[in-house]
Amino acid sequence: MAKGLGPWTAGALVVANMIGVGVFTTSGFALADLHRPEPVLLAWVIGGVLALCGALSYAGLVHAIPESGGEYVFLSRSTHPLAGFLAGWVSLLAGFTAPTAVAALALQDYLGPLLPWRGDRPFLATAAILLAWLLHGVRRSTGVHLQNAAVLLKLIVLIALIAAGAVSLPAATTVGTTGEPVSLPAFAKTLVYVSFAYSGWNAAVYITGELREPRAHTVRALVFGCCAVAVVYVALNAVVLYAAPPAQLAGRANVAAVAACALGGERFGVVVSGVVALALWTSISSMVMAGPRVYARMAADGVMPASLARGGTTPSGAVALQASLAIAAVWSTGLQELLGYAGVTLGLSSAATVLGLVRLRRLQGAAAVPVWGYPIVPLAFVAMTLGASALMATNGGWEALWGGLTLAAGVPAYYVLRWSRASRAPRT
Repeated sequence: MAKGLGPWTAGALVVANMIGVGVFTTSGFALADLHRPEPVLLAWVIGGVLALCGALSYAGLVHAIPESGGEYVFLSRSTHPLAGFLAGWVSLLAGFTAPTAVAALALQDYLGPLLPWRGDRPFLATAAILLAWLLHGVRRSTGVHLQNAAVLLKLIVLIALIAAGAVSLPAATTVGTTGEPVSLPAFAKTLVYVSFAYSGWNAAVYITGELREPRAHTVRALVFGCCAVAVVYVALNAVVLYAAPPAQLAGRANVAAVAACALGGERFGVVVSGVVALALWTSISSMVMAGPRVYARMAADGVMPASLARGGTTPSGAVALQASLAIAAVWSTGLQELLGYAGVTLGLSSAATVLGLVRLRRLQGAAAVPVWGYPIVPLAFVAMTLGASALMATNGGWEALWGGLTLAAGVPAYYVLRWSRASRAPRT
């Protein structure tokens, strides 16, 4: 792929992927399980530390393998081609399809009540995905410029909202917390949701090969983007969680709008809903931009249909596949179910990738694979990620089952595609 993208685009891609549906929906679902704001805020802090550990670990992989493709390329090089294919398979179904659908459904939850027409059908969610498809499936530069501008606007407005909320918060209602104990499986479930909200910290690795300075620009985007978003997340949720009694926020998908109404009335709620809708659309846009780069790379390597690699820097076939699968998910399932499924499945993929980092470092040495805080940082990431998923599974979470089935389904798909490629190869 042609190079030329700069550090701002890489950083904007990280921010756009991270500040999306999770931060605007997770706390409402978490309050329903944890009952009080304090453990929910603790989960957001732990999630930020966990994401930073992942970003620092991926920085070492980028130094050793400065190529586009993300987990697919990392695991193919560090572990085995099958492991790389499974990571790409997860990216297709859980890494980008499910989060894109979740963001689109949340956008409809926030923006739908502001429109003159309402309905249960996800037409607005579908339109948001189609718009991102048009921008990123035709010409790369158009989508990139609009993406960067929207991310800058989103950050400015979100910081202003946090400031406004902090000023209004002392007058807001904060009573109504309960003394119910917090169970460990429930906290683990919240941590999985929160980890999904942070999951975009790795977005820059999908376009590494398109950057002017692949190693430097990607590492800066990973680390600084992750830190900046973590600060915004904790501050924003501190405002949201204490803006109204937990009973008003618990279980609500549009938790930020509910909090805004409690802080500043209906007009303020409308403004916040509009800002959240913008944030969600930039998240959709960034995923429709980043995800197809993985499938295009896999197609170029011969492990996915060749049509997905057509288009060069604008892989239109892969973009069309990504958007189509996301639209299908929007029409077939719900927001909370997709949140849990994506969180568990992406956690398994990221943990496997960091384990691949450990193996690669043992083979090539510390100079070739430098990682800050090694081995504590990568091992802490793996242990916390797998531990949260396991605890969620013990609490009857079907999301862990579907995550395992997604990985299992990728194994026969890998061998079928290999057989298909071999059967088409010219005989000598």
